[in-house]
Amino acid sequence: MKLAGQRWRTLVSTVALGGKPYRVLRPAFSKAHAPLYDGAERGAPQIVVDKAAAFEIACAWWLAARSPNSLIHLPLRQATDECASWTEGRPSDLVLMHHSLQFPVKQWKELRGRATSWTPHTVRLPAQPFPEITRSDHDRRWHDSFHDHLLWETAADTLFVIGSRPAFELASNQVRELAEDGPAHMARTPEAHCCAEIDIGRTLRYNRRNPSERLHITYCETHR
Repeated sequence: MKLAGQRWRTLVSTVALGGKPYRVLRPAFSKAHAPLYDGAERGAPQIVVDKAAAFEIACAWWLAARSPNSLIHLPLRQATDECASWTEGRPSDLVLMHHSLQFPVKQWKELRGRATSWTPHTVRLPAQPFPEITRSDHDRRWHDSFHDHLLWETAADTLFVIGSRPAFELASNQVRELAEDGPAHMARTPEAHCCAEIDIGRTLRYNRRNPSERLHITYCETHR
């Protein structure tokens, strides 16, 4: 399925916390086959998806890049079936958000609990949701002057992926290809391992607060 022009049905809630309003957006319908495991034993968080979930993650990724005032919440803890035998860790939610929001993740549990009034909302992707990313664009990540890294934090059984618009867009090829090209590739080669591996954390040097990790998003072995 091509992402261009597609509609994504969502729910929106605005919650005041500490005198500041926060806009939370989540999918209108829960996905049965999209668990996120925090990978506590290996340090590698993994999302196991089917086609519908891959599409929603791509939509959420696009929206996170373009919506600096929203927290994009994917409640993946609800999808607890064991899609792959090699997954490790506890089920977690995923939140994508712009770094300029400066939301303190330690307050996420309270914010999530207060988000009880939801309004239906439909997001329509444009004709070209993501820009063309070249090899030279990726090579910029290794320069000392580069600051558009995707960072991560955890709180209240939730993985937060945080970054600027360029940071999200640099990884957009992978989420787009997983959603658009993955199903056809698996139809041609049923035994294929189809995944995206997205760098999160600091890539230039070890950082105790935000060491480099990889978010692994892979198609389920059973529910494809």
